[in-house]
Amino acid sequence: MSLKTGKVTVTTENIFPVIRQWLYSDQDIFIRELVSNCCDAVAKFKRLVELGQAEASEDEKYSINVIYDDVNKTIAFEDNGIGMTAEEIDKYINQIAFSGAMDFVTKYQEQSTDKAGIIGHFGLGFYSAFMVADEVTIDTRSFVKDAEPVLWKSEDGMEYEIAESSKQTRGTIITLKLSDEAKEIFNGSKIREILRKYCSFVPTEIYFTDVEADRKAAEAEEKRRKEKEEKGEEYVAPDNTPKALNDPSPLWAKKPSECTEDEYKQFYHNVFPDMRDPLFWIHLNMDYPFNLQGILYFPKTDNVYQSLEGRIKIYNHQVFVADNIEEIIPDFLFLLKGCLDCSDLPLNVSRSALQQDEYVKKLSSHIIKKVSDKLNEIFKNDRASFEKYWSDISVFVKYGMMKDEKFYEKTKDICLFKLNGGGFATLSELTEGKDTIRYTTDPIAQAAYISMAEKDGFKVIILDEELDNNFISFLEYKYQNFKFKRVDSELSGTEGDTEVKDKLTDLFRVALGNDKLEVSVMGLGKDTMPAFIRETEEARRMAEMREQFEKMRTGSEDDPYKDLDSMFPIKEDLVINTDSELISKLEAMKELGTKDEEVNRLAQHVFDQAKLAHGSLDSEGLKRFLEYNSKLLEKTIE
Repeated sequence: MSLKTGKVTVTTENIFPVIRQWLYSDQDIFIRELVSNCCDAVAKFKRLVELGQAEASEDEKYSINVIYDDVNKTIAFEDNGIGMTAEEIDKYINQIAFSGAMDFVTKYQEQSTDKAGIIGHFGLGFYSAFMVADEVTIDTRSFVKDAEPVLWKSEDGMEYEIAESSKQTRGTIITLKLSDEAKEIFNGSKIREILRKYCSFVPTEIYFTDVEADRKAAEAEEKRRKEKEEKGEEYVAPDNTPKALNDPSPLWAKKPSECTEDEYKQFYHNVFPDMRDPLFWIHLNMDYPFNLQGILYFPKTDNVYQSLEGRIKIYNHQVFVADNIEEIIPDFLFLLKGCLDCSDLPLNVSRSALQQDEYVKKLSSHIIKKVSDKLNEIFKNDRASFEKYWSDISVFVKYGMMKDEKFYEKTKDICLFKLNGGGFATLSELTEGKDTIRYTTDPIAQAAYISMAEKDGFKVIILDEELDNNFISFLEYKYQNFKFKRVDSELSGTEGDTEVKDKLTDLFRVALGNDKLEVSVMGLGKDTMPAFIRETEEARRMAEMREQFEKMRTGSEDDPYKDLDSMFPIKEDLVINTDSELISKLEAMKELGTKDEEVNRLAQHVFDQAKLAHGSLDSEGLKRFLEYNSKLLEKTIE
């Protein structure tokens, strides 16, 4: 073959700067693209062999070799796939690659400059090599009998030359001579890291060679061998059998019936840095109405909304695309971990286009359905296990119900609530014959209130997760036939008469120095505390809103939140238990003219005890309560 030169005709000016603008933030993307091309070449050849249109030896071993030469600053990508003829080079490299790049520019040069707008660059393929290379060569030999090997070379992707190659074996070697900028970025460790990130599961084995590092390792090993021999010690050569960097057959590509529990757990630990075993998992494997394979794991959690980065990995034909693509996976599912291979996923599109894609919408809906179906299956077939998992999955289920209507409809009847004292109950079990659900945020601090609620026939649930306040408001909006009320929001008992109320109101207002103190009197039983703090559910939620706005205060004159006292007034009252002997004696002390100081101090102590049980006693009040309590104990001993 005689030397041939040519120039690609490009109708759009400055094509490289436009593409660089989109790819610059992903400088390592060329490795994924070129490895993907190698995989395609191998897959095409294997298919031709299956069809009887190409020949291969019975023990044919297909592989991809990535070779980094630190001395010459080159990276080579070698496969033993289908190879190319000179005509195919002209068709697929000189025309298709550049027209593909032109399509890329046409689609995106007028769109937002947000580089995250494109979720993948598949299709750009070979052309991405010029993002990091001053020179690119293709040395290839087609599987076609008697086809001449071809050497293609270009320094800028615009002008090229083709000559005959001396390559003896089928396949292709693409060699990149790194640019000065790329030399500063890429080394053996970096390339190995990128290969593991993008290519851990590509369907052809990948072998990586770091020429200089391997040479130094070989020299060091030779030195060790000589030292052993000089000392008369036995030398055992290391196992230098090359090991593939990737797993060509990831677990998700197998049928669920072929996978064991240990394999699922091992795969989880291989992919995610989590020492704990997952709770359970969902294996997705379908080819209609779309291709979808993958495994979603329910991990053990600390029951908080944790960092979501890198939790659900998206693949295309076993090649990594991106983490956490919200258009495919609703954000509440990011509380799970897993891998999804969506081979029909449109990759060369913007995120906004992806949102409108019908395939993506169906894919997302299907994943939500499979997750909710799995939860229902466990609940119905093994509720004991479901309850055991609940502390780890509750945040996920609650958040999902609030974020997605379909998920809410599927899981509303299996959403559990932890009961004070042990066990769990669903909404229907809690509301049977009741129009309110009593809950506690602190079972220990609110024990006195819980005891009273349980005596009134309520099953008290524990809501102590960060998400719970918003969640119960969400449920009240959805159902509207019941309300959630904290155990300190209502007290059941016999209302006291007005005269008693007036006397006790005056007594406690004077004792506490608060003429605006709200006081109620009720007969709450002799075996309970002398007083309680009652805070309505509405007032408590308003108080929480107040706390949120407190954080937004600026302290300036025009601060819209400077008058929170009037915006969110504190509404709570002191409920005096008229059945308490202590209250009766306190009234008698007042009537008999006992020193005001002693009456007031005892009334203050009753109030502090009520605040302590309510969980709202401040540090100064606690100190006061403990000091006076010690004095009372001393008197008792005397």
